[in-house]
Amino acid sequence: MSTLARMLASTSSIPAAVAWYVADIAEFRGRQELFTRQSPQKLKALRESAIIESAIASNRIEGVNIAQDRVRPVLIAAAALQDRDEEEVRGYRDALRLIHDHGADLPVTPDTILRLHALCRGEIWDAGKYKDKDVDIIERFADGTSRVRFRTLAPDATPAAVEALCGDWSTCLRELPALATVALAAFNLDFLCIHPFRDGNGRVSRLLWLLCAYKLGLQVGRYISLERLVEENKERYYETLQMASQGWHEGREDAWSYVAYVLSTIKVAYRQFEQRLEATPEPRGAKTESLEAAIARHHGEFTAADLERACPGVSHAMIRHVLNTLRQSGEIVCVTKGAGARWRKVSPGGRTV
Repeated sequence: MSTLARMLASTSSIPAAVAWYVADIAEFRGRQELFTRQSPQKLKALRESAIIESAIASNRIEGVNIAQDRVRPVLIAAAALQDRDEEEVRGYRDALRLIHDHGADLPVTPDTILRLHALCRGEIWDAGKYKDKDVDIIERFADGTSRVRFRTLAPDATPAAVEALCGDWSTCLRELPALATVALAAFNLDFLCIHPFRDGNGRVSRLLWLLCAYKLGLQVGRYISLERLVEENKERYYETLQMASQGWHEGREDAWSYVAYVLSTIKVAYRQFEQRLEATPEPRGAKTESLEAAIARHHGEFTAADLERACPGVSHAMIRHVLNTLRQSGEIVCVTKGAGARWRKVSPGGRTV
């Protein structure tokens, strides 16, 4: 039985520190829509930066590196790849785009997990295939000796374990949504302990972290690289993972240290998201674009006050200027005048909508 399955079956209380993280994340998520409506151009810049940071950091954690002058050709342009490392970094970017573009419709299933592995491992022979031999976690020492730090699940037990883990995740979302944020971290721990692939487990685990977060409405990974945060605190990542995995096979693990680590990383990501959004200068014309997008979302009549609520930080004078400009161009009409003037969009055929 996995950590996630045991959490679902147990009535034990959540440690106070973990409960605080859950509450803090819920508070950040509550402000998420407000922030993501502010400036499309700012958000676009953050999205592009997050994809690059994530593809570089997640691979670098596993010892896969590309030269700085190759980042743009590999991740932004369509330059020919020069080596295996570049292939894996671009593949991870493609996996990120799949999640960012289709996360709402992409199920957390064994097929999706195999697909993500195939993308981030490129053209190697076992990309998208479960391991066919034991792949234990080995710790190597400076004197040349080594020891088995963790014995992963046997190959013949792996497919069924992944299937069961995905089933437990679905059960949690359906029956215990209040536990879902904690379940995200438990799912991640179980996946790493199963260790279903010969190589690439860490990278797929971070992709699944992002995908599971999307399922919970946690969009912060779209704008802030969770992989970069893991790399910046890599020692803590490995320390909590080792602590939480001890006794996993026997059902005696204490998973809460790793759960707290995962949730604290999400909290830091949200804090950085708000800080970066506020610190990023407004691109020229961004406020006009934000107001036009808010008007486009309205059905029926709207007021300047409606736009102020939809676009915090945009001055009343700017709103009046945009309204008058759109009226002169025939895109909107003023229905009633005065302090609470009401406006309505005009369809291409000249009818108000």
